[in-house]
Amino acid sequence: MQKKVNILLIYTGGTIGMVKDYKTGSLKAFNFDKLLKHIPELAQLDCNISSVSFKTPIDSSNMNLKYWVAIASIIEENYDSHDGFVVLHGSDTMSYSASALSFMLENLTKPVIFTGSQLPIGDLRTDAKENLITSIQIASLQERNRPVIREVGLYFEYKLYRGNRTTKINAEHFEAFSSPNYPELAESGVNLKVNSTFLLDLKGNRKKLKVHKTMSNQVGALKLFPGISESVLDAVLSSENLKVLVVETYGAGNAPTDEWFIAKLKKAISSGLHVINITQCAGGSVVMGHYETSEMLKKIQLVNGKDITFEAAITKAMYLLGSGVSDKLFKTIFETSLRGEMQ
Repeated sequence: MQKKVNILLIYTGGTIGMVKDYKTGSLKAFNFDKLLKHIPELAQLDCNISSVSFKTPIDSSNMNLKYWVAIASIIEENYDSHDGFVVLHGSDTMSYSASALSFMLENLTKPVIFTGSQLPIGDLRTDAKENLITSIQIASLQERNRPVIREVGLYFEYKLYRGNRTTKINAEHFEAFSSPNYPELAESGVNLKVNSTFLLDLKGNRKKLKVHKTMSNQVGALKLFPGISESVLDAVLSSENLKVLVVETYGAGNAPTDEWFIAKLKKAISSGLHVINITQCAGGSVVMGHYETSEMLKKIQLVNGKDITFEAAITKAMYLLGSGVSDKLFKTIFETSLRGEMQ
């Protein structure tokens, strides 16, 4: 007989954890100890649900490295006693957090599912209930007494995505997230369909969970645009303590061929800055050297971001810097898929 699985809800803040006070019309934090009272449907799930909240829940716009470490630490402390985790999070920076946690939780063999909502849990037309219920159901899926999902995922509006493949695409619609370069891991309809072909292959992984709690914020970003000036590039490249610069280029990794542009990037790279080339397109991949406008970038040794999202590129760089990866190995390791974040 299969035992009941134990699921831990981790509330960090965000709309999903708010209910409306109908006397005042204002929103207030949800009491997760009274979860079944607000969502009696949870009683139909064959699992034990416990919860923990940030002492002071935050708006996800205030998410930072300190809070990522807090989430990772909660998972680490409860890893042996729980079979799955559901992280309730504001939607604005959820893709960043899901990406960061995917790198921080090495050898993860249990589900960590991020979810949230566009409307508070007590609203008449809320998406919060469905997102929460299905996220818990996904986190509790077992096959032969082992979790079906063994990675960091993001569930929103009937679809489960690999967390480090997502980006937020809409501030108003319930379908707020997209995974432009990787198929969904599961889809919720009349039945819950898991696309097992696309799950991380962790067969034979018997290693103990390793939680990386040192992340570096010595990372910057630059989005190219027609007419970008030397002074703008100079200002970014001269930023104090900058170790990694993520450059969002055009199309398949293309950039201006102006002599000053290439020369300044080359000098910065020679001085030890790691410059990562990712596309600013919603989908697709960097293919340096495919066009003349990216040939020079390849020659001066920009890091190839391939089809990685901006959110995953930023957090992967933070993780690698925090892990103490040598300058010599940074490019090679970044261009290698660590958690299924790139092809």
